[in-house]
Amino acid sequence: MNKVRSLIIIPTYNEAQNVLALIEILLEKVPHADILVVDDNSPDGTADLTLERFSGEKRLTMLRRTGLRGLGRSYVDGYQQALEGGYAQVVQMDADFSHDPIYIPAMVAASENADVVVGSRYCPGGGVCDWPRYREWLSRFANLYVRALLGLPVRDATSGFRCYSRHALECISLGGIVSNGYAFQVEMTYRALQAHLRIVETPILFRDRRKGQSKMSKRIIAEAITLPWRLRSALPPPPALAGLHKQE
Repeated sequence: MNKVRSLIIIPTYNEAQNVLALIEILLEKVPHADILVVDDNSPDGTADLTLERFSGEKRLTMLRRTGLRGLGRSYVDGYQQALEGGYAQVVQMDADFSHDPIYIPAMVAASENADVVVGSRYCPGGGVCDWPRYREWLSRFANLYVRALLGLPVRDATSGFRCYSRHALECISLGGIVSNGYAFQVEMTYRALQAHLRIVETPILFRDRRKGQSKMSKRIIAEAITLPWRLRSALPPPPALAGLHKQE
């Protein structure tokens, strides 16, 4: 792998309906980046179909996970592979087209002067599209909840569309991550602030998934509710926040 390239990590579980088209777009529109699909042993054959479609594509790598499943563990395994590959920036995004690849170049550019770039729905210029009103209210409340409990200066701490510098991933204790669902994004934000890393938010328009089913569950919601309290009790509060956060 080329050590100066960026890596795009896409976690998948039953995303065969979406990820093939997404990879085609990324290969064309983001020529500076390689792609790592981290598949959680999808019953719909996501991994096999991807490898069959893109056989011989040197910019694409498949990581099959057969152990404990979950979004957080998929990302951690992907981060570790990115560090081993020597990548300078690591972009993470969903496979379902809720995250538009058009924003990736700006996010990577912003990472030249920041440790963590969050593709934000709720900073000035950001927004959501095609979501039921209750979903947006729930998302906004979740962000208010974690910001209040953890003192996060990030408007969209639950966003999964991000770019991490290599330095950021080296500073965050990946082995100490305790969350696994969507709360993983909150924990990564909190740990980034603990590590004195600089976070910026860049606006994105978030769209509801094109095809397939949401992975939201009661267990994931329960983890999102309890995680902030676990972090507050287990970890010291982040250092002074001045200069650590900026909206692009």
